[in-house]
Amino acid sequence: MVIKAEYKRRYALLLAARDSEYVKKVYGGYFNVFVDAFGEKEENEKWDLYKVVDGEFPDKNELQDYDGFVVSGSPYDAYGDDNWILDLCLLLQTLDSMQKKVLGICFGHQVLCRALGGKVGKSHSGWDLGLRKVRIVKDFSPCSFFESLPLMPPDLSIIECHQDEVWEVPTRAQVIAVSDKTGVEMFTIGDHILGIQGHPEYSKDILINIIDRLLTQDSIQVGFAADARSKLEIAEPDRKCWQELCKAFLKGLWNAQPEIKP
Repeated sequence: MVIKAEYKRRYALLLAARDSEYVKKVYGGYFNVFVDAFGEKEENEKWDLYKVVDGEFPDKNELQDYDGFVVSGSPYDAYGDDNWILDLCLLLQTLDSMQKKVLGICFGHQVLCRALGGKVGKSHSGWDLGLRKVRIVKDFSPCSFFESLPLMPPDLSIIECHQDEVWEVPTRAQVIAVSDKTGVEMFTIGDHILGIQGHPEYSKDILINIIDRLLTQDSIQVGFAADARSKLEIAEPDRKCWQELCKAFLKGLWNAQPEIKP
């Protein structure tokens, strides 16, 4: 007799990138990076992986079984017309209509915006690579998950790695964070859609490896790479706070007071 495990919550990572050799070697793949960042080891959770970049998608008949979905970053353009990107847009529209929790990170943030009626494209100011101070917008209409958080600081540092951006959010969306570089760092739709341009799941070593690979590919210049590395050496992202914010969104809870350095 097979005994089916019962889980309090079930989540899916929609992986829009292939694992780098570095991430596979150090972390066992991006799936582990995301689960370590947003999962609860002490809770009875189940996380499933769908490599949407390779055409792997959840069964439509099982969507209702999930409590939330996370869409990862990607080297692909969110405004591209690859079949898997178009299929992902259709899936995100379905999840929106079902009022399912969807958290989009970087490419995920951008493709969520596109799927739900916004506009995305190349950043007019070029690459954003390194640490960036993100400012929480004052007086936005509070979301239920935000109301459960302790008092948020006026700005938070996050790892950024993108050359595309959201140009215009969907009509139902509200922008809740901005930066000097990017006009839409975070947006919400109701209590079930959250897009974050930066990478709350990244550690600095992952970004340093990406910088090295971009440099090898001649995608960025030597001076730009050196500047990004030097800033990483003297400052830290507010990873704990970002991760707890994401958990509060996905799970409707606040697990612990984040450690925020002044």
